[in-house]
Amino acid sequence: MSEAASITRLGPEWRIADGITPYPDALATMQARTAAIRAGTAGELVWLVEHPPLYTAGTSARPEELTDPTRFPTFAAGRGGQWTYHGPGQRTAYVMLDLERAHGRVKARDVRCFVWGLEEWLIRALDRFNVRGERRDGRVGVWVADRAAGTEAKIAAIGVRVSRWVSWHGIALNVEPDLSHYAGIVPCGITEHGVTSLHTLGVPATMPETDVALRAAWETVFGAAPS
Repeated sequence: MSEAASITRLGPEWRIADGITPYPDALATMQARTAAIRAGTAGELVWLVEHPPLYTAGTSARPEELTDPTRFPTFAAGRGGQWTYHGPGQRTAYVMLDLERAHGRVKARDVRCFVWGLEEWLIRALDRFNVRGERRDGRVGVWVADRAAGTEAKIAAIGVRVSRWVSWHGIALNVEPDLSHYAGIVPCGITEHGVTSLHTLGVPATMPETDVALRAAWETVFGAAPS
């Protein structure tokens, strides 16, 4: 068996960054890793980070939806989607997979199925905290509904890029961020619904507990657990 074939068959590496990761460093790391995955010289990676407060623009971001341009640094992310916020208390997970092959319930060479898999991963992780995450037609991400009040809010965003069938970027799950920081953008281009977090919902989850939930839910969707 070749070294490249051996790397491909291993489950993805699971890495948790210490402290706060500057966004340019994250972009550089993802670009280098995806190139290595494509070349067969490195394995897949699920990388969990926290960023300092900042706004990122996806390829569909509209300038007028950055409503407070001086509040935090802004970055062109190169991923799909519109404006989103990153900051402390939010778990961002960058998912770098070789989509030339299937991963558990996610079919090979199927970007829509990959996005569905990321949503399903989040939904199953939230279920471990007895939070019901839901999909919405026409809206990427995971939502929480308050049916008694007739309202709903977004708890997790998804924005991905696939380069020659290697994925990068990923998901952002609100654990305990400062939700007022979202006021500087129109999150994901949606004005009629707000954002929420586990702590706002009354779930006092720590970041390590959230990471445990994400890791446990991974295998049920994508197959082999991260190493």
